[in-house]
Amino acid sequence: MSDIIQLLPDSVANQIAAGEVIQRPASVVKEMVENAVDAGATTIQVIIVDAGRTSIEVIDDGSGMSDTDARMAFERHATSKIRQAEDLFDLHTMGFRGEALPSIAAVAQVRLKTRIASEEVGSELTIAGSKVISQQPVACPVGSHFYVENLFYNVPARRKFLKSNATELNNILSTFEKIVLVNPQINFTLHSNGVEVFNLRASSLRQRIVNVFGKRLNQDLLPVEVETTVCKICGFIGKPEAAKKKGAQQFFFVNGRYMRHPYFHKAVSGAYERLLPNGEQIPYFIYFDVPAGDIDVNIHPTKTEIKFENEQTIWQILSAAIKEALGKFHDIPAIMFDTEGKPDIPVFDPSKRTAPAPRLQYDPQYNPFQQSSTPRKEQVPKDWQQLYEGLTPEKKPVVGELFSSDETPSPTLADEKSPIHYQYKGRYVMTAVKSGLMIIDQYRAHVRILYEEYMQQMREKTATVQKVLFPEWVQLSSSQEVTLEQIMAGMERIGFELTNLGNGSYAVAGVPAGLDGLQPTALLQQMIAFAQESVMMSDEDIYHTLALSLARHAAIPRGQVLSNQEMEDLVNALFACSNVNYTPDGKKILGILPQSEIESLV
Repeated sequence: MSDIIQLLPDSVANQIAAGEVIQRPASVVKEMVENAVDAGATTIQVIIVDAGRTSIEVIDDGSGMSDTDARMAFERHATSKIRQAEDLFDLHTMGFRGEALPSIAAVAQVRLKTRIASEEVGSELTIAGSKVISQQPVACPVGSHFYVENLFYNVPARRKFLKSNATELNNILSTFEKIVLVNPQINFTLHSNGVEVFNLRASSLRQRIVNVFGKRLNQDLLPVEVETTVCKICGFIGKPEAAKKKGAQQFFFVNGRYMRHPYFHKAVSGAYERLLPNGEQIPYFIYFDVPAGDIDVNIHPTKTEIKFENEQTIWQILSAAIKEALGKFHDIPAIMFDTEGKPDIPVFDPSKRTAPAPRLQYDPQYNPFQQSSTPRKEQVPKDWQQLYEGLTPEKKPVVGELFSSDETPSPTLADEKSPIHYQYKGRYVMTAVKSGLMIIDQYRAHVRILYEEYMQQMREKTATVQKVLFPEWVQLSSSQEVTLEQIMAGMERIGFELTNLGNGSYAVAGVPAGLDGLQPTALLQQMIAFAQESVMMSDEDIYHTLALSLARHAAIPRGQVLSNQEMEDLVNALFACSNVNYTPDGKKILGILPQSEIESLV
């Protein structure tokens, strides 16, 4: 029997590694920008075309590479950041695996220009599909200039499953934000299709946060700072009034590296207990400085999952620091009384009593078990029947008597339902049908009704715009602005009127009719956040996302009391929809409690 196990070629091995390291254009930006940070760059430029599908350029003024290092950098597991296994537990750089550049070169065409300060001439290296095409001397400044084009050109399946340009650009912006927030001392610029998206000068941490997410966030930030022998924690948390249902900026960083940590997130949200409504998210930017030997980042190629040796201790320190920040800056709500123009309420003084104290009077001879000799007076008159002469008893509607036994079944529940409804705890509409008791979630039912109305309005362009007397101003981040540009046509079809004021600012001049009581700017931001979480490709997908988001906000809230006529209108409108059983996002709207089960309960 011949041997069947063989060593894979380097090109195949690199493509396998690229499947984990390079998942989309944002992964290329992340790896190359982090390499520039590790190289000591003070200025980093990122230039992308077609959301990275066509090309990605990263230019830095870091230390650069020699001819030999430039060639070795594209070999697997070749790195300058660690030397031995013990170095994995004392990391001070963003990268260390030596897999990023080989993985990029395996699935793209790469051209590198680089020069070190001690050399007068740099080196230009061209690689495609892990194969070196050429290497020659070139005149270039100190640092590195990576040019990556035709990403996934040799992996058509991976390129086919990339999302739309707007979605991929959002992923790039999200990755870019995580890097710039932890390196405020570096100048960053980012251009997309020739348009400048970010131009961030070196600044303080707070100023960098404001430059990325807008000036309005500055007034909602509270500083957090604590230093112990276990760790140092600093950063900013949001005031309770800055909370959002969706799209709140929430970032954890440890030793200059972004991380996801649900356990620490609970510490933050727990500190805001009873300060926020359910479902609200608070923004925070929290930076941990922990001894390198106390954490392990070598878990996943993305390096966002990090293990802590003193996790519980840090959790307690974090929770205490946030509670201290909230209390220190007097941001815990207090009961305040406006006494201007109000009558003075005298303080009670026990030495100046103007009325006698109340006295308790009782009969000491009273015995509740002793029968009285006085005859009891009849409570009901003997001629009580005369009071009801001429009146016939009205037959009350009972579930079992709503429909006669010889009545033929109706084809739909709409024909079977009773005109009399009952609302349970302000959440459910209950009505009798032939088969039992139908229970409808009023909020979900209204979401389905409004969703189909908004979808029809967008398809037919029949939305009614309600003008705002005084246009409201909203500040959007770069990623939110990209999403808004993608859904702008749908927003206008559904009834929004937005004016671009420049620099991420928009004026809301009109909103869809029927949204009384909703704040336009908050609604707009929540709809954009919902759109960012959705996968949108076609116009129909955009319409679906906008209609569902708007319907969720405009629907009858749970707990609102409805009259019988309002419940009747709601049920009739629901049964006029194309799908009465489920909401557009798949949640059940109604259920029927069978008559047999009701009888078994009584």
